[in-house]
Parts: sequence; structure tokens; C-alpha cells
Amino acid sequence: MKKTIYSKFDKQAISDLPRATFPGRIVVVLSKSEADRAVDFLLQQPILGFDTETRPSFKRGHTYKVSLLQVSTPDICFLFRLNHTGLTPGIIKLLQDEQVLKVGLSWHDDVNSLRHLGSFQLGAFIDIQHQAKEFGIEDMSLQKLYANIFGQKISKADQLSNWERDVLTDKQKIYAATDAWACIRLYLELERLKLTGDYELIEVVEEPKEL
Repeated sequence: MKKTIYSKFDKQAISDLPRATFPGRIVVVLSKSEADRAVDFLLQQPILGFDTETRPSFKRGHTYKVSLLQVSTPDICFLFRLNHTGLTPGIIKLLQDEQVLKVGLSWHDDVNSLRHLGSFQLGAFIDIQHQAKEFGIEDMSLQKLYANIFGQKISKADQLSNWERDVLTDKQKIYAATDAWACIRLYLELERLKLTGDYELIEVVEEPKEL
């Protein structure tokens, strides 16, 4: 039976879906030495999912620098607390790597945020949004893409929490790890569907709004 995917996914339908959460181990990285060890491990993996988090500002004209870089394998996620470590040589090495398959979503925006912490040349990355466009999918948020492809909900409840607090809460850790891990799952499934053709795209036409 072919998988049904939609050009646009109804946001209201997401709330009724079962929740997806990262099932693996989460490691918080707070120092340069910890970052070096984490990068050595990550550069030996076949695929990595990336995302970032930034403390939200509720004051007009004031913004914070990126607080967290999360990098996940299918079963372990490292949370690099950039507000503690900065952009270490090890992290830069990871970002500049050309060998390991690395995936993110709307990664260009994350890169711009990271470059406020230091200069680096971006290595080999794949943006899932480019993948999704090849299928005719128009909704590009991580939450809508994941619901569309897997029929599961990624909660955004902690998105606007304080990512610079002294100790991250368990909910924050799970939220951050889930976002990076979800990028891996989406990439692999979209690649499978592209290879097999085992899907049917439903074109969703929105009705014009009444004036």
C-alpha cells in the first residue's frame, strides 16, 4: 500500500496525532574538552541530524545569540550549550566536515545564527526542505513535514522557553533532541520514497477566503 502524502497539511489535524519523541540517550556538552570528545564520536557516524535553539526575546529590537546546537545520531543526541562553550575548534571542525552525511531543516537560518559566534566554512549539509519540494510538498515546517510523512506530532511547547537557563529541563532536552533526530528520520524516509516511488501525493487546494 502506497504512503499518502499531502502538498499541504492541515495544522488543526496535528493536535490529534500521537506524539513523537526522541527515544535515545541525551548528552549535554558544557566544556571544550567535552565538545572535542563528542565531535570525535560524531565524525565516526554515518548520518547526523542538526538543529539549533535560541533564547527568545520578548523585547522589541533585542535579540540573543544562538544558545544551543543539537547534533543527533539515530540513538544519541549531543546538546552543545554554546552560551557556555562558544564555537569551539571542535565544533567548527564538525560544521566544516565534508565526509559525514549531515541533514537539517531550513539550515541556512541556523548557519547565519552560528556565524554570529564565529567564522567557519560550511561543510557538506543537506536541507530537508529541498528534498520535500521535489515531492511537491509545500508546507515546510518541521512539525508539518513530520506529521505529513509519519502521521505523528512533534510538540512545540518548549520552543519559546529560556535556552540560556543554568540547567536545561528534561522537557527542553527532549524537545531539542527530538528536532535534530526527526531530521534524520525525514531524510531517510524521503530518500526511500524517492527510490521506490512508494507514495501518492494528494494536491490540497485551499478554498478562497470569504471577504
